[in-house]
Amino acid sequence: MEEILKKIENLKNSQIKETVDSRLKEFGVVQLGGPDEIFKELCFCLMTANFSATGGIKIQKEIDDGFLHLNEENLSQKLSELGHRFPNARAKYVVQSRNKKDELIKLLNEMGDELVLREWIVKNIKGLGMKESSHFLRNIGFKNLAIIDFHIIDLLANHGLIEKPKNKSLTPKKYIEIENVLHEISKKSGLSLGELDLYLWYLETGKILK
Repeated sequence: MEEILKKIENLKNSQIKETVDSRLKEFGVVQLGGPDEIFKELCFCLMTANFSATGGIKIQKEIDDGFLHLNEENLSQKLSELGHRFPNARAKYVVQSRNKKDELIKLLNEMGDELVLREWIVKNIKGLGMKESSHFLRNIGFKNLAIIDFHIIDLLANHGLIEKPKNKSLTPKKYIEIENVLHEISKKSGLSLGELDLYLWYLETGKILK
């Protein structure tokens, strides 16, 4: 663990810290934008499941308020034109999730327990598993959930901190096991899990996205 902690510390003392801090401020602003902005961020996370973050960002910019009102057929067509791998399924998930929007916003306003919020999202928003539910909550200002994708898994495995899982899809139990390893790194580095994710993503990819 010492090796990865040293790399993180070096980044914290570089210009990368400014970029990380700026991105975290942006996440906090989303929730202030109100229910529609929060829902559009949920839709962004629906887009990035089994798809690239850069592709999801492009789609979010192009569709924007369309996530709020386009019918399933038109949304599917738009997603197909924008190159999404699963336009029909994702359009269906977006339209279905609109029925849960008010309940989701109410929970976000009333509840501070991130683990309970994540569990609710996994159970109630079709298309979002542990990773993307954590991603969504981080992107609207919550800070203490891990976003475990193959980049993070590779980084941890290459540093001898975990064994690389045989299955690409993580069970909730395995997800929490790896999240606990990241908790240890976050404590020792003095970072929240939300901050840590951005630093680790940069270490593995050379990029800081969202």
